[in-house]
Amino acid sequence: MRMLFSYLRPYLLKMSWGMTIKFVGAIMDLLLPWCLAHIIDEIIPTRSVPLTFLWGGIMLFCSVAAWVTNIVANRIAGWVSKCTVENMRHDLFHKISALSCAQVDGFSIPSLISRITSDTYNIHSMVGMMQRLGIRAPILLIGGIVITLTMEPVLALLLIATLPFLGIIIVTVSRKGVPLYTRLQQGVDRMVQVVRENIIGIRVIKALSKTDYEKNRFDEVNRDVVAREKKAGLTMAVTNPSVNLILNLGLTVIILAGAYRVNAGVSQAGKIIAFMSYFTIILNAMMSVNRMFVMYSKGSASAGRINEVLTALEDLRLHPEEKDEEPEHIAFRHVNFSYSGTEQTLSDISFSLKKGETLGIIGATGSGKTAIVNLLMRLYEADSGKIYISGREVNSIPPEELHTKFGIVFQHDVLFADTVAENISFGRDLPQERLEEAARDAQALEFINELPGRFQYELAIKGSNLSGGQKQRLLIARALAGRPEILVLDDSSSALDYKTDAQLRKAIREHYAGTTTVIIAQRISSILHADHILVLEDGKEIGYGTHEELMEECEVYREISQSQMGGGSVA
Repeated sequence: MRMLFSYLRPYLLKMSWGMTIKFVGAIMDLLLPWCLAHIIDEIIPTRSVPLTFLWGGIMLFCSVAAWVTNIVANRIAGWVSKCTVENMRHDLFHKISALSCAQVDGFSIPSLISRITSDTYNIHSMVGMMQRLGIRAPILLIGGIVITLTMEPVLALLLIATLPFLGIIIVTVSRKGVPLYTRLQQGVDRMVQVVRENIIGIRVIKALSKTDYEKNRFDEVNRDVVAREKKAGLTMAVTNPSVNLILNLGLTVIILAGAYRVNAGVSQAGKIIAFMSYFTIILNAMMSVNRMFVMYSKGSASAGRINEVLTALEDLRLHPEEKDEEPEHIAFRHVNFSYSGTEQTLSDISFSLKKGETLGIIGATGSGKTAIVNLLMRLYEADSGKIYISGREVNSIPPEELHTKFGIVFQHDVLFADTVAENISFGRDLPQERLEEAARDAQALEFINELPGRFQYELAIKGSNLSGGQKQRLLIARALAGRPEILVLDDSSSALDYKTDAQLRKAIREHYAGTTTVIIAQRISSILHADHILVLEDGKEIGYGTHEELMEECEVYREISQSQMGGGSVA
């Protein structure tokens, strides 16, 4: 909750003003029963009409004042909670963007989505309710008790005797509620994950007629969320009937005692009526306190989950700069890496590239091809070994400097719901001429010119209104548009025909001669003319050299070549 207070600190003055107004409104509410008792016991027996109208006007003023102050204070509370959560979401999104890939894997994407949506909503509700009821409910509760003590001490003591029982119930239930709401949010994380997987894989699900299977899978996780919410709700729901039971039992005793006191002439009817009104005020105040504890339980659980992300330590810290003794443009020196920390993904990988050279990487699925790119861009940290770019170790290069060196097309890359031009420029404010050049080099200009509006054509989410080959060419155009120092193509030509693939490789050789290129491919033809080819198997380097060298020395590479091209060459 200390984290939440830091977000509330800029609005403390506004909150204080709102709570002051709330305090005034609560006092106005407390005056109403007292005025009523005064009219019944003191004014009516005198039969004075002017005094009756005067005190009636005072009650009317108190009612209007309570109404106006509550509206104003509630608007202030809404504004503060809105601004607080807006800032929190901004920082949370910024922090999530800065997390390393390993940290994102640890939290999981569905959990991060849940934290930035449902958890921040719980914080919003808690902050708003605490401001609306945090002053009003205690003032009505304490003020009601104080006034009843001055009016009818005996009856007030009967009321006060019930409060310790109420406190025990609320505190006990609230302690159980926070862990339950934490488990509920974890269940929501899992449900978001299942929904996300279904949305991403909707075509596969429909194609394989697995809709019923996925419905059952969602039903299972949905029932789990309902069960967790039901358990948390039932636990917190114990307070309402329990508080009502204790207070109403107290009310019954108070009515009986009040009737005897009026009959005995030691009290007045107006005071008893006022006392009943104050009892109702106190009852509502206790219900409000109970609602605050329920919302506090939710908000506290959500604040803890948000704080886990905001306080996550940066695990990709900059190291002291260390120069390579034999500087190349890109160099891997005995690099080892594992995603899980146990099973090795890469083992003792070493290679080097001069500026402008091309490295082709080929191997079976799961052999560690993409891991090399992730380590080169320092999306993950190598377990051991050294990785250099232009003689500088990558862990000594600031991320904002390191990542601007790259133009990259990932294996599962994303197009955004925006224009073709914006998807290529990607916020870099590139001139139209450069966009057209990049599209031409990526073999995308021809189909772009056929689109309605050309570069202003609006893409659907994930580019779903383009074909697979069109999407890949557009993604390659994005990578080429910034004239990168290092170009990485991770299986980015799988949807291209051989002719288009050959034209693409020719354009890169001719127009990006000074760019060092790393190509991850499943097809020999895509890396045939690379200066170096790295063959991976189970994360180990089993071959390194040119196509001709590997055909003679690497049996695995030779088998791949023979299966794809019959051992021949492709232009």
